[in-house]
Amino acid sequence: MNRPLVGISTYLVASARWGVWDLPAALVPAGYTRMVREAGGLAVLLPPDEPESAARTVARLDAVVVAGGPDVEPARYGAARDPRTGPPAPERDVWEAALIGAALESGTPLLGVCRGMQLLNVVCGGTLIQHLDGHGGPDGAPGVFGSHRVTPVPGTRYASLAPAPCEVPAYHHQAVDRLGTGLVASAHAADGTVEAVELPGGHWVLGVQWHPEMGDDFRVVRGLVEAVRG
Repeated sequence: MNRPLVGISTYLVASARWGVWDLPAALVPAGYTRMVREAGGLAVLLPPDEPESAARTVARLDAVVVAGGPDVEPARYGAARDPRTGPPAPERDVWEAALIGAALESGTPLLGVCRGMQLLNVVCGGTLIQHLDGHGGPDGAPGVFGSHRVTPVPGTRYASLAPAPCEVPAYHHQAVDRLGTGLVASAHAADGTVEAVELPGGHWVLGVQWHPEMGDDFRVVRGLVEAVRG
């Protein structure tokens, strides 16, 4: 059986170290490629490029994953910058918004992870909460993932993949505020934070606020791959 080709957007960093090298790099945590492989897909990396290339890129893929990362630039959803919002990543904002738009236009299955879910909401015309407490690492420790429970909304695509509440690995301080056009919330945290969004209907589009690549529950990615196989 052919393995579906799944594109994963990447970070673009000024400095990364491996071996004797310390150089600018386009990279993604290895958990992303692992979860795609475990779900039966073949992962390819999509570093930031010209947005005009997004439609041609997506046309050569079976599915798209927009990875987690820096905060979305608030100007993209018409908001003033909160002092607690992190530095912008304009190359990623532009490229990934174009990838999302191309996937939505073409009907290509799409999964957004954390920032990817937030940017999906923004592309669809929604807004974000720029800061909330209690969703990062333990006691706000930088670089340490926390864990909390998410509860699916019955009748949604996410609920069909994960019908019972479950613990998920999480690390974020921003979240969906006003839902984008056409999107529905399909999971919530105990405090009411939107933990998953999706487009109802035949087009497979799902965003999750947590980081499935940091655990071993790959049901959402399996759902993505199965959407390709029909």
